[in-house]
Amino acid sequence: MDAAYEVVAETPSVETYRELRVVAGLSPKSEAAARIALPNSWSSVVVRHDGESVGMGRVIGDGGCHFQVVDICVRPEHQGRGLGKRIMAALVADLEARVPEGGYVSLIADGDAKHLYAQFGFAETAPASVGMARRF
Repeated sequence: MDAAYEVVAETPSVETYRELRVVAGLSPKSEAAARIALPNSWSSVVVRHDGESVGMGRVIGDGGCHFQVVDICVRPEHQGRGLGKRIMAALVADLEARVPEGGYVSLIADGDAKHLYAQFGFAETAPASVGMARRF
């Protein structure tokens, strides 16, 4: 791991959030939506390389019962260097420190990302539960 990478516990700016999502292949989010969402993050981290934001991740939730890991992404030119693992390690450490007993933490794993999440104790819930979504 390049020592020039730094994982910082902070919420990304609206601009950084929107750009990182798109360049990493996640769906775009409007500026209006990002301005509402980001201050409501329960936990978030940004990865910097030589001062530039190159990755991020967030946890959203009600602070007591339900939490969801979202927005895990890294710029393509910085992928394959363990940054997703570092993002998850920081978020999971915060979850382990602050989630009350009985808290439920979920996520949606796209493709092979399920292997990364499994390293942090996340397990597939099917067939007992099936993820569902609705877009607006």
